[in-house]
Amino acid sequence: MAEKITGAEILMESLKAQGIKTIFGYPGGSIMPVYDALFDYTRGPKKAFDHILVRHEQGAVHAAQGYARVSGQVGTVIVTSGPGVANTLTGIADAMIDSTPVVVIAGQVGVGVLGTDAFQELDLITVAQPICKWVYQIRRPEDIPWAVSKAYYLAKSGRPGPVVLDFPKNAQVTKCEYLPTTVNFVRSYIPSPRPNEAHIQEAAAIINAAKKPLALVGQGVELGNAHEELKAFLEKANIPAGRTMLGLSALSSSHPLNVGMLGMHGNYAPNIKQQEADVVIAIGMRFSDRVTGNLASYLKQAKVIHLDIDHAEINKNVIADVAIVADCKESLPMLTALVNEADHTEWIESFKSLQEREEEKVTRKALHPTEGPLLMGEVANAVAEATQGMGVTVTDVGQNQLFSTRYSKYNTPRSIITSGGLGTMGYGLPAAVGATFAEHDRPVVVFMGDGGLQMTIQEFGTIMEYQCPVKMVLMNNNFLGNVRQWQNMFFQKRYAFTHMLNPDYKQIAEAYKIPYLRVSDRKELAGAVRQMLDTKGPFLLETVIMEEDDVMPMTVPGASVSEMLLEKETK
Repeated sequence: MAEKITGAEILMESLKAQGIKTIFGYPGGSIMPVYDALFDYTRGPKKAFDHILVRHEQGAVHAAQGYARVSGQVGTVIVTSGPGVANTLTGIADAMIDSTPVVVIAGQVGVGVLGTDAFQELDLITVAQPICKWVYQIRRPEDIPWAVSKAYYLAKSGRPGPVVLDFPKNAQVTKCEYLPTTVNFVRSYIPSPRPNEAHIQEAAAIINAAKKPLALVGQGVELGNAHEELKAFLEKANIPAGRTMLGLSALSSSHPLNVGMLGMHGNYAPNIKQQEADVVIAIGMRFSDRVTGNLASYLKQAKVIHLDIDHAEINKNVIADVAIVADCKESLPMLTALVNEADHTEWIESFKSLQEREEEKVTRKALHPTEGPLLMGEVANAVAEATQGMGVTVTDVGQNQLFSTRYSKYNTPRSIITSGGLGTMGYGLPAAVGATFAEHDRPVVVFMGDGGLQMTIQEFGTIMEYQCPVKMVLMNNNFLGNVRQWQNMFFQKRYAFTHMLNPDYKQIAEAYKIPYLRVSDRKELAGAVRQMLDTKGPFLLETVIMEEDDVMPMTVPGASVSEMLLEKETK
């Protein structure tokens, strides 16, 4: 008979069996037995994990997201019950809508007092169920290996997403034998449907007849590791491609068929040309409202082919003429085999006049101003030039996100980490921390506004303790910039509670022993960026930004993408 060990120790062995190396977490009363066991598994002969002590549970989930997005592995979080796990809910919801594989393991009061409003009790099952792929309460230690294996299987398979395990204290301390269990099948769950060959053939016929085809590339290509398959398809059929924000590094910025970023503040040409294309091939993207604009006028002239692993996305927002429900790593080669080698040179060349208009009206002014305060675009561009598109770009949410995603370069897969669907301010800093623990040798640069930074600024403590090599670019305009822009354009410049009185970031950086530099003169910008990148470990570069710097182009809410503005209109 095997030795009996506690449920907490069984959890450690189960995580070890999953190949987990890095855990982000924060201890507390209801998870203390797990942390006591974890202590032995982070040192000595049992060492299996590195545990990163964040400074807030929300930061733990965002760090796990950043780790997952760069590494392609599942991020792991351990927290306590009640307020501890409640603090993770924003990150869980963010991971759900952005398809990020994360497993959150939360302590819980003992089974015997469930439902009594015991100290730090929270009905996690009810709360978490709508915002994750699966939530389960482990009431017996015998169930731990099965629950953990199923959790990681569900988190990483099919369309990835977060899974939550609720772990009552009695199951942590009760002893039983550890019996390893592997879950690789769940009844009624089909993570990767087989491509329908008839639909593949139908799609190929439509593409072969197209005169103006356009591909819309999303994060599904990254999640499916289908970068080479995408290139093979686009190059054989000679199809230009726009990328969603989360799909920016699915196709290199320098690829000749890349025509820019889609979306409300994306590039002018791919947004306008969506409405001229006769065939649109959507690959691993969900037709977000920020991409489509007004659905009543969107793609009415085009036949739509939609490739997605999740059947729930098919016909949800845009009706597809042909749907291919499968992993695009499998479906794209099948489609490529059937499409003809084509020449769409004239169609591709037609994008250039629109690109030139954006260059004249927007890009030149944003990247190469000759006077006045620094602009966000030129800061992002200075970093892009210094890293040659080989770094990992992390952003917070707001104008900093929109400028940095527009003007960064992406020449390596899995190089963009941003909160897309939920738009979570405070995401950037902890996500960048997590990214530094993924196995890669690229610089991690996070762009933040002064508002978003202050939402999770306590993670400076994590950076200090572990000397995370995060290169932090603070774009400080003393405003909640994106809200201010909307107030400017749509609310008669009534800046209701968007101006911010900011602290002295130099003193904060010094308190956390983080190297710091402040730059306001564009003549010093390139040198400051170089100093940041060349400094070992973390660095905070504060850039003093013009207060009323606006992100353009823009498709205003309710408008068609064909009505995208190159210059600001105020109402």
